Amino acid sequence: MKPFVPQKLPLQDVAWEPLIPLIGKANRSIAHYDGVLYGVPNPDVLLSPLTTQEAVLSSRIEGTQATLGEVLKFEAGEEPAQESRRLDIQEIINYRRALLHAEKSLKNRPFTLNLLLELHAILLDSVRGRNKAKGQFRKTQNWVGAPGTPIEQADFVPPDPMFLMEHLGNWEKYYHTDRPDPLVQLAILHAQFEIIHPFLDGNGRIGRLLIPLFLYDKKLLSRPMFYLSAYLEEHRDQYIDRLRVLGQASDGWNRWIAFFLTALDEQAGQNAATARAIMNLYEQLKAKVIELTHSQYAVPLLDQIFERPIFQSGHLLFPTDPKPSRQAVAHLLRTLREGQILTIVREGSGRRGQVLALAELVNLCEGKKVL
Repeated sequence: MKPFVPQKLPLQDVAWEPLIPLIGKANRSIAHYDGVLYGVPNPDVLLSPLTTQEAVLSSRIEGTQATLGEVLKFEAGEEPAQESRRLDIQEIINYRRALLHAEKSLKNRPFTLNLLLELHAILLDSVRGRNKAKGQFRKTQNWVGAPGTPIEQADFVPPDPMFLMEHLGNWEKYYHTDRPDPLVQLAILHAQFEIIHPFLDGNGRIGRLLIPLFLYDKKLLSRPMFYLSAYLEEHRDQYIDRLRVLGQASDGWNRWIAFFLTALDEQAGQNAATARAIMNLYEQLKAKVIELTHSQYAVPLLDQIFERPIFQSGHLLFPTDPKPSRQAVAHLLRTLREGQILTIVREGSGRRGQVLALAELVNLCEGKKVL
């Protein structure tokens, strides 16, 4: 197979008229979700588990098996039984780190290809693929196919590395161009990035990471908290098929854009519902925790538990003065266990601390009962 030659951006063959209803729906859904997001009192805290769940699902599309619960347990000091699971978890943590780094960077500088390299370096730090030109654009030909497939039998062969920077330069310029609709622009940017496949590893995760960053950078969202991977994981075959026909069918781009707009519309609704459910749970538990504990530390404690819903008591940090004593914290946690707010994940033994969980929040973010 010969390397694919991408169309130059902006595309000239998009049929806008059939897309107009989808464009309207997706924009309304994104705006509604941002309104919900704007109403979250402390999104860094309350939506932290959702950000981790997005990292879990984006990595799962690439073949990782770790769950949100396993990531949270690992961060609470519970080592996974298998080394492969530990590597999965580290990939997920790196994805979250890259997203936070990008958000901080975009407050001070525009999006650039250099930022893309920084994100790639974070993503592949100390995980599988770390020896595949981490933080560098590829200089050799890659291809997409089942493991062990020779290039002659590949499903897709990305552009020749000789022309890679030319394609990336055009892609970056298009990113910063004002287009008729930014969501269509995002659909094209995401797909073109996957076509260019500029890295030897991690292209899928970086491509999905770009979705919340673009929405944030273009001020369509007040925070880069948009979780599309749940939809893409659920419709994985269609996601891959729509990408593969680009450039092969006359209506390939329109079919892809329609799929992507539908994904944004439906997932924005789901994200809004989940964010509201988390806020409702927080308000219910805040009232209950205050009633149970009668403590000035009730709300600061609950905030920490929402940020890390699986934790050890020794990991809790109280910024207020005076700080509660160790005995006071132990009493608070015991009260919350007796009130059936917290459950024990692992009993303490020797130097191993007890691990506790706010199971209701973990189950809410997972979308099913796991704890």
